[in-house]
Amino acid sequence: MADLWNEGTAGLLLTDAPPLIPEAPIKADKGEKSPKSPNKGKKSKDARTLRAAADNPVARIAVDLPLAHLDRPFDYLVPERIAAEARPGVRVRVRFAGKLTDGFLIERAADSEHPGSLRYLERVVSAEQVLTDEIAGLARAVADRYAGTLADVLRLAIPQRHAATEGTTAKSAGHPGGAQGRLPRPDPGPWTRYPAGPAFLSALADGRPARAAWTALPGPSWPEEIARAAVTTASGGRGAVIVVPDARDLARVDEALAGLIPQAAAPAGYVTLTAELGPAERYRRWLAALRGEALIVAGTRAAMFAPVRDLGLVVLWDDGDDLHADPHAPYPNAREVLALRAHRVGAAALIGGFARTTELTQLVAAGWARPLGPDRQMLRAAAPRVKPAADDSQLAKDEAAMTARLPGLALRTAREALTRGPVLVQVPRRGYLAAIACARCRTQARCTHVIGESGARCNGPLRLSGPHAAPDCRWCGALATQQDAAALDAAALDTAGDGSPAQGGWHCARCGHDKIRATVTGAGRTAEELGRAFPGVKVRRSGGDLVLPKVPGEPALVVATPGAEPLADYAAALLLDGWALLSLPSLRAGEETLRRWLGAAALVRPGGTVLVHADAALPATQALVRWDPVTFAERDLAERAELGFPPAVRMAAVSGEPAAVATVIGTIGQEFEVLGPVPLEQPGQAKEQDEEQVRALVRAPRAQGGALAKALQAAQAGRSARKEGGGVRVQLDPPELI
Repeated sequence: MADLWNEGTAGLLLTDAPPLIPEAPIKADKGEKSPKSPNKGKKSKDARTLRAAADNPVARIAVDLPLAHLDRPFDYLVPERIAAEARPGVRVRVRFAGKLTDGFLIERAADSEHPGSLRYLERVVSAEQVLTDEIAGLARAVADRYAGTLADVLRLAIPQRHAATEGTTAKSAGHPGGAQGRLPRPDPGPWTRYPAGPAFLSALADGRPARAAWTALPGPSWPEEIARAAVTTASGGRGAVIVVPDARDLARVDEALAGLIPQAAAPAGYVTLTAELGPAERYRRWLAALRGEALIVAGTRAAMFAPVRDLGLVVLWDDGDDLHADPHAPYPNAREVLALRAHRVGAAALIGGFARTTELTQLVAAGWARPLGPDRQMLRAAAPRVKPAADDSQLAKDEAAMTARLPGLALRTAREALTRGPVLVQVPRRGYLAAIACARCRTQARCTHVIGESGARCNGPLRLSGPHAAPDCRWCGALATQQDAAALDAAALDTAGDGSPAQGGWHCARCGHDKIRATVTGAGRTAEELGRAFPGVKVRRSGGDLVLPKVPGEPALVVATPGAEPLADYAAALLLDGWALLSLPSLRAGEETLRRWLGAAALVRPGGTVLVHADAALPATQALVRWDPVTFAERDLAERAELGFPPAVRMAAVSGEPAAVATVIGTIGQEFEVLGPVPLEQPGQAKEQDEEQVRALVRAPRAQGGALAKALQAAQAGRSARKEGGGVRVQLDPPELI
């Protein structure tokens, strides 16, 4: 399929993708002398090492170099003795600037345009062709989209070699696309609940590039639905790549795939890739996909580059999860990579979750994907009943319904639901008291610890990590008062005369008061309060370092932070402290809050009760009550387009030392809008003036997104070539702008 992608309509890659290898055929110098042998001080006695291969003697190598101005292939001569091993995609070692460096052989050519002599390849590391043409082209396109280098993307796409595994794993003899390797097509199963579900599966079986923005029904069926889509694709002889946020989701998809694929179907089976696997096992499974022994690969973020043969389907579950954003340069997002990959090879795509992101809504609005969701009748039958804890009727009965953290309705709902099963309690913050303030003047308690020799104070927010703990800083970890910390004991949380817990050694910096009040209550304190409110009921906690995978169906209160909710057939759910999520300093606060709420509410059985403690008039609350994430996302996208925020526009964040940032933004041209630079906040770190970090935002219309990335690439290459000091981080479409 052609690499042309219309950015103005689809909004992903948006320019003609450059060729994988810049056309640079140059004649090799026939009279070139052989470089010295890599064996120090020894000259090879084999005359063939000094002779280039007779057929296509020039090898174009993607050298593993981090420098932006060297982001291009380099030509080397192939010695005749390794001509048979030097095939496209193998790992090689070359001498670059006098040092042996790793690289990948991209292609062989008859000649080179380089006017001088060419060096010889030092050796082929392995005969395994680990870099396929499809992944090489994808890596180049991802690097260009995110203003990065090919070497950075290849580090994310190709795992480190494990020689023992590579040598002991037998290579598959046949291509799984043959009739004997195909899996039987499964029945639609739960996809019949969606009006367009069976038609979507038929398109997958026929190999058509159907692209769906999926709004999943609440409940536990989504892993089975993903598995059936993948196996249906494999039944037509094509491969599938499934990406989920974390290992818990992957375990559920693994179980669903195992139920549909018999063990005897190993040549056309599946593998899972996750960071928990050791290097040997992970590389063995990756090789199984590369060699065509597995048609389906499921994994976390890194699996987006899995080398599945004849790719027919990409699946991304919960595309709004921040775990899909890679923290390594050039910081690609799995949604963009998989959508780009599906487009390049003409594969189908299934992207979605319980919620809908504005980026996926942008693809629907552009016509690249079509919505795939249930009708309202099916949704009402599958979803729990959602109601706000502080609507007008409740305020008439209980004036404290809006201000109380556990209003009467929440306690009554939990008490009634406990007779039928477990009750989920979602708390936005982990810990005990995530933030505290002075009980008298209500000033937030902040850290006065001095950092470094500059005399600057940390000023981080203080917290209580337990009922008998001293206040400590969330940024630097220092105790609020080192000299009096040992004196704090159980009396620190006793109720003082004004109803606030007395903190023996701490004093308010503003009014001198020594008592505190909680401003943000964490999951630990919530579990403690619920244990007192429901004596005799078991209280379980999930979050932080201890995440429960599932809990039994017996009555219990399960207190969990967002994303750590254990699997269970919940009778009800209480979504507490909605203001804490909605007030986050982020453009995505509403979208992320709704995603977290829907993820928890989807665990409640049909007809169960979900009580959300938030203002009933807010758009996110109304979207949850109606279970309508699509309308919310469409409205959010329209507002962002009006204000000029992503994904309606392309935006880049350029951060680093002031002089380096100024050089970059001064090089990219006047056709882009530059916002800033402004000082970059670094919580808990006291910086000297000459070490100050700044950030500038560069904005461009979607139609000029490719030009923006190209300009930033050129600016980085110029700095690299001039060897300018000062680090600069360039990130296109950053997840956070505030």
